[in-house]
Parts: sequence; C-alpha cells; structure tokens
Amino acid sequence: MAKIAVALEQALRQRALTGAGGRTQGRVLATGKGWKVEDVICTHGPRDRSFAEQHKNYSIAIVVSGSFQYQGEGARELMAPGSFMLGWAGQEFECRHEHGTGDRCIAFSFTPEYFEQLAADGTQHSGMRSGTADFRKLRLPPMRAFSKLVARACGGLFEEADTPWEEIGLQLAGQTLQLVKHGALPSNPANIPPSSEARVTRALRRIEHHIHDGLDVGIDRLAAEAGLSPYHFLRTFERVTGTTPHQYILRTRLREAAVRLAAEPEKVLDVALDCGFGDVSNFNRAFRTEFGMSPRAYRKGSRPASTIVAGWSDGNLTCRLRYLSSSGL
Repeated sequence: MAKIAVALEQALRQRALTGAGGRTQGRVLATGKGWKVEDVICTHGPRDRSFAEQHKNYSIAIVVSGSFQYQGEGARELMAPGSFMLGWAGQEFECRHEHGTGDRCIAFSFTPEYFEQLAADGTQHSGMRSGTADFRKLRLPPMRAFSKLVARACGGLFEEADTPWEEIGLQLAGQTLQLVKHGALPSNPANIPPSSEARVTRALRRIEHHIHDGLDVGIDRLAAEAGLSPYHFLRTFERVTGTTPHQYILRTRLREAAVRLAAEPEKVLDVALDCGFGDVSNFNRAFRTEFGMSPRAYRKGSRPASTIVAGWSDGNLTCRLRYLSSSGL
C-alpha cells in the first residue's frame, strides 16, 4: 500500500545514499508477557548474502510491502504483500531477496510457553486435536478469512497507541491454528523454477508500485512484461503466490481502502476511486464480499469490541477464544 511502502522506500534511499549493505531493523510496536509485535523493515537485495537463522519463538509475520524468498523445512515460498510468514520455535530458515530489494512486515512473536498454552486452550475449547502447535507450513497466501485482521494491523502502523495489538495477535494465532485443525492450510508449491519466481516477483512489484496511479496492471500487460501468454502467466502467478492475479489485485485494493476508511475522513466514493475502482457500486459489492459489511459500516465499526478475552493467572496464560460467526471459521 502506498503509505505503508513509504517507510521502506525511505530506508532504501538511505541505504543508497550511504552505500551501506542491507540490514534488518525491527521497531517494537507493543509487547507483553509472552508476546511482542514489531514493525520490521529489511533493505537486503540480490547482492546481499543471506544466512541461516533459527526461530526462537513462534512467529506470524504479515508482509505489508516488498517481497522475498523464505525457505526452510525443505520448502521455499515467495512472500508478497498480504501473505503470512509462519515460523515455529526451533525451525531453521533463510530469507533471500534474489529478485528485488527490501520488504516490510508486521511481525508477531510468541514464546513457546505462551503459544503452546494457546494451542492447548484451543484443543480444550474448540475440539482441536492435540500436538498442533507447529504450523508445519511456511506461508499463508492472502486469504479472505484474514482480511479484517490484516487491515487492522496495517492501520495500526499509523495509530499505534490505539491499536489492540495483543488482541490482533491472538486472533491471528487462533485462526491459523483453526486452519491447522481443519487441515485447510494450502499446500506448498513444489519445484517452481527460479525464472518463474523472478517473473512473478516483477509482476508483484509492479502491482504494488502502480496499482493506484493509473498504469495498466491487467493480466495482458503483466503477462506481456513477464514474457508469457496470459494463460501461462495466470497459472504461474497462482502457483507461486497461492492466489490468482485478479484476486491478488482486488484484495490489495480492498486492503488499502479498508485502512483509509478507518483512518481518514474522505468520502467513500473518493476512497473507491483512489483505490482503483471504476464506480462505487462495484466497490461496495466487492468490499461487502471481502469484509462482510458495507464500507460505511466498516468505517463506523472500525474499533470493534474485543472478541478475545486474555489474561494471566498464577503466571500462566488463560485464553478464551470466541469467534464471531462472520469470521468464517
């Protein structure tokens, strides 16, 4: 999204001015006993050496700008805006920027004790099978089930003090564990050629940089720039990202619109046009499908009552997850 990408662009310009190598820097947005959320900006690029790392805690990181390759457990995923990078305690991983420079993520971290108690609580109250604290998947693609939470988290970058970060983090963890319970996590793509990954990465970055400025981000144009037929581009894009180009572009525009509706006073019509929709009726219909309510209702209820109650008792986490029927779980 345009405003979210600004901080990353500034960091990349600073790197270019100083001639320094790439770096990853996290800014703590909020923290509590057993959890933390950070705004993480990375300026690594294709010429920077990657290195093996290990997750100390459980992690759910929302990619909000840029792209990178995330690999571990014998698999590799292309991370793009709207997708989730999943990690569990003890997991070895490596992040690469082979086809583009820089990314920005909102990273939620949970200690093993905190997260495993959350999983155990889900087992007790939701019928979840035991032993599902590990995700065993590297990525979730942009999904409708998480649209509200992603929009709230993105909006929190501009309204940090008023954002219920613990609540958002618990909802993200809880919904992800629910997907594990139902076996609904998408499978990892296998044996994707580097050339296909590079083509899709270029398309993703074009979409991110030009989705609102009037340039063509249609399939024909994107496919031509990727050197593929529209049919093969669509198949390649979906295989690499886990979603179709149309779904990805629509979800990107709707996410931007949701953040602006919650934070800015513009008319719904102006937000719709600025976010790439040709008319307000199409925007209203698409928004209602994605978020389960009209744009006006979303704006009015952008500070919903908590759907999670969490507390600490005798040093242990006690968490009750109460999912709204509209969550789709």
